[in-house]
Amino acid sequence: MAFCLEFLGKISRLKTFETDMMETKFNRCLSTVDLTLLGIGGMVGAGLYVLTGTVAKDTAGPAVIISFLIAGFASLLSALCYAEFGARVPKTGSAYIYTYVTMGEMWAFLIGWNIILEYLVGGASVARAWSGYFDELVGFRIRNFTYEHITGGPWDHPPLAKYPDFFSLVLIIIVTIAVAMGANFSAKFNTVFASLNLCVVVFVIGVGLAFADIDNWKGEGGFAPFGFSGIMSGAATCFYAYIGFDAIATSGEEAKNPAKSIPIAIIVSLVVASLAYVGVSTALTLMVPYTDIQPEAALPGAFHQHNLPWAEYIVGVGALCGITTSLLSNMFSLPRCIYAMANDGLLFSFLAKLNSRTQVPVTATVTFGVLASILALIFDLEALVEFLSIGTLLAYTIVAASIIVLRYQPIENGVTDIDADGDDFDVNKQKKAKALDIHAEEYGKLKSNFDCFRFLMTFQPGTVPAFSTLMMGIFMFALAAVLSYGSDAVTNAEGWAIFLIVLFTGVIGMAFFIICIHYQNTAILTFKVPFVPFVPALSMFCNAVLMMKLSYMTWIRFVIWVTLGMILYFTYGIRNSKEARRWNAENSPEVHYFVMPHQSLCTINGSIELQQPANHLNTDSDSDSHTLISHKEK
Repeated sequence: MAFCLEFLGKISRLKTFETDMMETKFNRCLSTVDLTLLGIGGMVGAGLYVLTGTVAKDTAGPAVIISFLIAGFASLLSALCYAEFGARVPKTGSAYIYTYVTMGEMWAFLIGWNIILEYLVGGASVARAWSGYFDELVGFRIRNFTYEHITGGPWDHPPLAKYPDFFSLVLIIIVTIAVAMGANFSAKFNTVFASLNLCVVVFVIGVGLAFADIDNWKGEGGFAPFGFSGIMSGAATCFYAYIGFDAIATSGEEAKNPAKSIPIAIIVSLVVASLAYVGVSTALTLMVPYTDIQPEAALPGAFHQHNLPWAEYIVGVGALCGITTSLLSNMFSLPRCIYAMANDGLLFSFLAKLNSRTQVPVTATVTFGVLASILALIFDLEALVEFLSIGTLLAYTIVAASIIVLRYQPIENGVTDIDADGDDFDVNKQKKAKALDIHAEEYGKLKSNFDCFRFLMTFQPGTVPAFSTLMMGIFMFALAAVLSYGSDAVTNAEGWAIFLIVLFTGVIGMAFFIICIHYQNTAILTFKVPFVPFVPALSMFCNAVLMMKLSYMTWIRFVIWVTLGMILYFTYGIRNSKEARRWNAENSPEVHYFVMPHQSLCTINGSIELQQPANHLNTDSDSDSHTLISHKEK
């Protein structure tokens, strides 16, 4: 029993911060505009020029516009959660670090492990897309040259590609060099290409609407020829076009003012991406009937039908610029997530080395840049593209759940906020925030007007909301499975399906109610998600439904990849993490603490001693302002 408790304690160790939240080895050089364009570059890329035509042609028809709006709303729910964490925990690592400070070490490793695969394979896939699009523009000369002079014809050895793509290899190397030259250079590089891409998007919308014909929405099948199911299926596909805003959160330690910039950049970039997708979809489906759309080249084909061949080249330039920014977003975020994990001891330490001049993890950048270039060179990555989605959706789900858990934690276990000026807020600001909330000492406890649930008061503050969040998440996935895999039974109102839906919905509702009857932390000086726990819970359910729409092969690959990750974690990470060294320190208990600024923390033989400037000393009864926030695990 003791071994089990010790094991559970190890895998649930939380990330601790010993220094000022704003202190970093990175270069804080990115402005709000830089971060916004980085997010736009990650979202408005290949999907705009390929996905729009494919969904309109085969899935939703002109109602692809509604599909993008629904997908944008679902993405907004996740984006709000990322925005709050990005402002409150301005550290590199995105969902990985957010999970580490709320859920524990093993969950954090799982999320980080999947993020690595997402960026690695995603970057290689985007590079091949860039190469393929450019090759198409020049009449497939690259492919034909490779067949004739290198391979002697197409390869037929899955999972290898039909031919080695040397162009994509060179492209990844170029982008890797750009990323290794520093965040400031990467931001300027991204700004140029993202700006050009946005100009082309405006051109496509403006010129396209000039040739609009409303009758194209009244043709075969009308505006929604595939019905509501087609719209929802299209939304599930379109959701993946919005993956990319997490690159902003990954840059938390390189933002000049993360508390202000990260929430603004995430929301603005998502709004711009939504407008771009909706605008281009509107122009495309009004220019030509959806039945005449060429999925592989929707926009060039539409302009070609209106005898505008010169516009095809402008669209081609925009597509290449958009795909370039998508590639940069992947290769920019990848080494930072790896650095965060390696710096915490969960991956090999040499990956956590920063270059003294550029202040970026050059070793991680080059190492995984080489791996991505090899993948792009010889492998067919189309089968893995859907696989990337499951890791992203899992990260979104965990981050949403973490928001609920964190909001209902007692203040001694919480996360220190930083103010909008970029500094950890001082004691006076914290007192002012607490004065605005009369329940500041009750966070995580049962509300006083629910005495009928008094038995819940026997648990530690924050425990019941956290457990309820876990139960709510489990039954959300169960309900999503019934709705997805038993859709025919639900449509036919079969007894077992209706029973399960009622049962699972009831449990979810009860868990949600129990969360709501506890006090939550509302005295947050930075950006905060509105309508908690409703917004994070809705985000969790949307992500669960989307995950259940993935194929069974995707789930099998996911289980294999997670198994490999767990082997690495239990053979290396669990013993070498910084928290493990703290755990094993002689005569030192496990301590989770978050320290306000203008203070220092000394740990001597397991005891905690707070040192702070004289002007912050306070000996009255108001000393519970939590200048030191500590939590000892038994």
